[in-house]
Amino acid sequence: MGPQRDVFDDLVLEGAWVDGLVDGLDDSQWETGTPAPGWTVAHQIAHLTMVFSLAEKAAAAPRAFGAVIGGLKGSFDDAVQAGLLPYLGNGNAKLLDQWRAQRAATERALSALPPERIVPWLVRPIPAGVLAAAGMMELFAHGQDVADARGRAPERTDRIRHVAGFVALTWDFGYRSRDLPVPERGLRFEVTGPSGAEWVFGEPEADACVSGPAVDLCLLATRRRHRDDLALSASGPVADQWLNIAQAYRGSAGPGRKPGQFTQRARG
Repeated sequence: MGPQRDVFDDLVLEGAWVDGLVDGLDDSQWETGTPAPGWTVAHQIAHLTMVFSLAEKAAAAPRAFGAVIGGLKGSFDDAVQAGLLPYLGNGNAKLLDQWRAQRAATERALSALPPERIVPWLVRPIPAGVLAAAGMMELFAHGQDVADARGRAPERTDRIRHVAGFVALTWDFGYRSRDLPVPERGLRFEVTGPSGAEWVFGEPEADACVSGPAVDLCLLATRRRHRDDLALSASGPVADQWLNIAQAYRGSAGPGRKPGQFTQRARG
């Protein structure tokens, strides 16, 4: 299984990695389009800042979190778009400052809690350690978009274990977002970390199994790569179907990525 890693420490390191992608960019680079249609590098960082702001409130001010969520209007996707507005249009230097300040505040708020402390979140209450893993999933996904826009290949580490575990916890999201019936039993995930460590998540006795590199699993479930460009295997029809609909976040799935779109960087 490999040694356990501290999710709060790894959240800090993953945030620093994303920060390194945007440190020193000029205005034209901030406005570079990313693989997400209509989203520039600035949109990606604005989204991360918004998500981290919500996570800080969930950890440190649950009532304030509830008030924000209760005041949202329209669909989930509408709320995501509206959440970008406070961070866009004030200049990229200010956006970078906001991102850095918010990230630090969120890291402090989460690390002040025991990992098992239950906090409110968007779909259901979750432990603080799982919320930190959700933050890492966001950093992984949107950091990948920024890296793709900049032509950079991320250097992945075993911090990915937290993201892979979060994918296993949210295995049903792809079904729910498409109004598909959720299988009675979950899946088993047998994945290999960048160091070669082997990890198992999900239901240990499940017949449906997805196996392969942990990075590929996370790229698939964040919809940053198409399954055809990843080295993932499915055991059984349920697992095979899951590879087509995998999604580690709620809201609409979006168009995802096309087969062959990142052939040279499929394992980024």
